[in-house]
Amino acid sequence: MSCTPDPSGYRPMTRQESPMSTTTLPGEGSVSVRLWLDGAKDGMVIQRAEVATRRPRAVAALVGHKAEEAVRLAPLLFSLCGSAQGLAVARACEAALGIDATSHETARALLTDAEALDSHGWQAVVEWPARLGAPPRPVALRDLRAAVSVVMPALYPAKDGLRPGGGVLRPDKAALRDALTRMAGWLDATVFTGPRPQDADDLARWATRSGSDAARLAGRLLSPDLAGWGACGVPLLGERSPGWFAAALAGDPAFASNPQCNDAPALTGPLERQADHPLVVSVTERFGDGLARLFAARLADLAELPQRMAATITALQPADPVAAGSSAPGGGCGVAETARGRLAHWLRLDGDDRLADARMVAPTDWNFAADGPLARGLAGAPVRDRDDAVERARLLVAMLDPCVACGIEVQE
Repeated sequence: MSCTPDPSGYRPMTRQESPMSTTTLPGEGSVSVRLWLDGAKDGMVIQRAEVATRRPRAVAALVGHKAEEAVRLAPLLFSLCGSAQGLAVARACEAALGIDATSHETARALLTDAEALDSHGWQAVVEWPARLGAPPRPVALRDLRAAVSVVMPALYPAKDGLRPGGGVLRPDKAALRDALTRMAGWLDATVFTGPRPQDADDLARWATRSGSDAARLAGRLLSPDLAGWGACGVPLLGERSPGWFAAALAGDPAFASNPQCNDAPALTGPLERQADHPLVVSVTERFGDGLARLFAARLADLAELPQRMAATITALQPADPVAAGSSAPGGGCGVAETARGRLAHWLRLDGDDRLADARMVAPTDWNFAADGPLARGLAGAPVRDRDDAVERARLLVAMLDPCVACGIEVQE
């Protein structure tokens, strides 16, 4: 269920490199950033930023497979957010086959929330220390991942939850609540070490009083020269309808490599989900757009997960697999949330229920588009020198989409 790479793959960074996940991930590729600096009287600015994604379109490997086999393959083909990938493909197959799997959606929400908590947790002990110049602490993930691994078998004893129509859902609520207690305890001890910040003043106090890496990073990002740095002015994606994604992906094969909403780039991820959270609203009013706002959204996203998961566990009900409808197979789209943003898979089935075509758009495609949030946030931003430009770019990447390897180069 992990949304993040095995932390044992950590390696130190070089001066011109910013591998946000610390490894290049199969199926996810990488992102390259080129910066052009311009000297100014009181410092330098990033005159231009060029962002290019190099992600293998592993989705093509699904073509030719039966629907159920494609769902099984999806988490293996994509190295990030395996449960969300499988569920998005399962939902697309269900739409194409006329399957109503509504009875499984509550369990599916718990699966993706647990995966998101794992991903955020990885960032807190591996990525965020790196942004502070400290060694990562992958061993600290052991207890969290042990708890997260309980979720699938406690929902689906046969571990068959990732299939079109769902598996045999028999929730063990006692096991799920015990696992959630362990996850929440991990967050309390490792990330928050006290009450969750509720506004900008709370966040500033927490940054000075808590000894966690998250609090130390908050202190850095609240500094006057960084809090508003990287403002991009890109609108939030907002669109969640599978029908909208289906029309976009089916209508234009190039949409995934250059996605737009209302003819403009868009941002997806924690900020999109948490824009109205009191902490994010307060930080935005105080510091505007930029690094502090993006980090506050990540904290808010992480803080609300245990409470939401507890409500989901209460609402769980047993369910059986759902069979295909009587209509002929066609096309369908499935959407799933991940820690780093919204994921959508579209596919078309042939008469033999095999995938005749498959396309996807991932959070990286939105946030690291050529004219997207990263590129716009970097262009025109002030820096002190080359090294400062690289490190600030690393921070912005970490706040937008830290799971994908990213190399940064400064051009003369």
